[in-house]
Parts: sequence; structure tokens; C-alpha cells
Amino acid sequence: MDEARDVPEFRSFGGNEPLSTESDTREMLRNAAKYRDQKKLNDYFIVDLDTHHIETGSWNEIVEFIEDPILREEALSAKRKPESRLGPVLFHANGGMFSQSVSGRIPHSNLASGEPRDDLSVHGDVVPLRRAMDSFGIDRMVMFPNALLQVGTHPNVKVEVNLAFAYAKFMTEVVLPGDPRLKTMALLPFSDPDACVRMIDMYGDHPSVIGFTITSVRHNPVHDNKYMRVYRMLEERGLPLSFHAGYNWQDGYLRQLDKFLTMHAISFVLCNMVHMTNWVMHGLSERFPKLNVVWIESGLAYVPFLMQRLDNEYLMRQSEAPLLKRLPSEYIKEMFHCCQPMERTNLKLLEATFEAINAESQLLFSSDWPHWDFDSPSIITDLPFVSEQGKRNILGENARRIYKKL
Repeated sequence: MDEARDVPEFRSFGGNEPLSTESDTREMLRNAAKYRDQKKLNDYFIVDLDTHHIETGSWNEIVEFIEDPILREEALSAKRKPESRLGPVLFHANGGMFSQSVSGRIPHSNLASGEPRDDLSVHGDVVPLRRAMDSFGIDRMVMFPNALLQVGTHPNVKVEVNLAFAYAKFMTEVVLPGDPRLKTMALLPFSDPDACVRMIDMYGDHPSVIGFTITSVRHNPVHDNKYMRVYRMLEERGLPLSFHAGYNWQDGYLRQLDKFLTMHAISFVLCNMVHMTNWVMHGLSERFPKLNVVWIESGLAYVPFLMQRLDNEYLMRQSEAPLLKRLPSEYIKEMFHCCQPMERTNLKLLEATFEAINAESQLLFSSDWPHWDFDSPSIITDLPFVSEQGKRNILGENARRIYKKL
């Protein structure tokens, strides 16, 4: 764990050189630290519901936890032959992941671990995460992987299952013990319902696993009966279920989009819209009324659209949604939404969106650090139409209410 890594030497904190992927996290977030102090963010309890751990930097360690001996040997064989210059073996991602940095002009977008540490007692991935928490003024940081969010489109279900379990084991045994403020929502290998059940059994009681996540880039209909046992287990244990959005340039329809800008605008929203529509219209909110559902990294502008659209269609064809006892929008109002990336070009529309989704009780702060479009907590404290208690709720109290392990 303490061996030196084959990465460029990071410049020390406090220098004046231009920012790059070799910069100290505190240097990257120097302005965020200023906002923290100016806005007195340390006076708030802040939960960041979406921060990304760049798992590719620790890939050789992660694959050592793969359960299947054949897949594990396949991955480790590449580790023994660095001259092959292979990327992370078994890895499945499309080219959009490498477009976020705008040809390297946004250096932190896929920030790899490896900057100099001031604490050799913890894994190297912990140090930059600590520095980010301190710079933002965050009390709890909930981490997701980065490229593994596309694991739902992997052509081999066995690989999806093994990577999900390997990553959960790596996180709970290696990274999360490094700081009690670090938490995660473990990935459910959703292509295999039985494996999902095993994942919940294994990690549902872990103190740092506050809930579970379905990666939204996939084509598994959430209302399929084979998943009902999974939802019941989560509901009975009081563990929230989140859907984390992403892009999917491999989708035939979305392949028409030829810029990351347009892909980011559409794909991150579309995948969660599909799952939310199926969840609501197939009556899953009625079947599992105590299961808290959270939608991550799709922004907010799409939610009022979907509420109105589904209400309108439902009132004309109620026979196709027989399990519903209320309007679709009423179920959506009871769900939870992460704010990032919050659309702010029209504050009047944003205020109307906050009203439509009951934001002061249902919205959760997320930064999306270290991605190119990350937000600091001041994005909430600066809103003129939110009450002081509402700001406190959004920044942390709403999350503390539904995530019992925070």
C-alpha cells in the first residue's frame, strides 16, 4: 500500500505553476476553500452525495479482489507484463470518458491518485479525497467509481458481477477505513438479480455502505419481476436505492450526437428519465412505499417536464397504469434528487423547479468532484429564493434523514 507509484511527481502545495494533472488537490480547490470561508460553510453540516473515486488509478489492486479465479488471472497477467501497455483489463468504457478534459485543458476531470501524501498510514487514494473534503468544507463524502458506472453495458454479465464485488471489497477494506467521513453506495450488479441479493447481504450492514446504486447506463427494465426481491430487501433494511446517470455513446440513437457537450446534455438525463418513468408507471412506489429512491447526476430541469408529461398521458390512459393511486407527479415529488449539475441560466425557472420537486425537503447536495463541471456547496447557499433552513436541509439534513449511517 505504501509503495511508490509510477506517476509524475506532484508539485508541492502553494506553488505558482499552472494547474495540471500533477497539481495538489488543495491547489485545484484553492478558490473553493476561499468560498468555504467567505460563505461560512463550516457552520453547515454538509453531505456530498456524489464524489468520484478514479478507480483506474488503483486498478491493479482492485482486480486482486476478483472472486472468479480465471477472470482474476486474466487481469493479473496484464499486470505482470507492463510492457504490453494494455489499459485496465476487463475494463469497459466508451470514448466519452476521455473527452471530459477537453483535450487536457481541464486537468482534474479524471484526476488519478498519486500526489504526495502526508499520511502513509492510509491508502494513497484517501489523501486527495481528504483534501477535497477539507477544501469544500464537507462533513461526509459519498463516493462512486468513475468508469465502472458504465459496467451495466458490459457484454459479459459475469464480468459485471465480479467487478462489482471486487470494487466493493477494495473500497470497504482498503479505502473507506482511511477516513470515517468517507462513505459509499455499493454498485448492484443489476444484470444478475441473485448477485444483487448477495451484495446486499454482504454489505448491507457495513457501517460505511449507506445504500446501494444501480448504474443507469443499461437496458434492464427496473420493473421486471425478477428485481422485486432486491427492492424488498432494501426497503426492509431501510437502505436507499440510487440511480447514477452517465453517457452512452454506444447507444444507437445517441450515436447521432457527435460532441461531448451534446452527449452530456442528453444522455445523462435520458437514462434516468427512462428508469424513473418505468419505476413510477409500473407502480413500484406503491409496491415499495418505504423505499427511498435517489436520482443522481441528471440535473433538475428534466424533472418538472417529466412530471407534467406523465400526468398528461396518465389522465388519458389510466388503464395502462392500474397500480397508481395518485398522479405520477405526486410519486416523483416524494423521490430525492441530487442537485448536480444544477441548471442556473434562468433563476425563475430554477425557482419553479425547486417548488415543483419540494426541493427544501427532497433535494440533496452533490459536487461531482473531480469532474469538469463540479459544484461547491456555495451553489446552494447563494440561491436567493431558498430559506436558511432549506439550505441546511439541502446541504446535509435531508441526506442525514434518509441515510441512517451518516
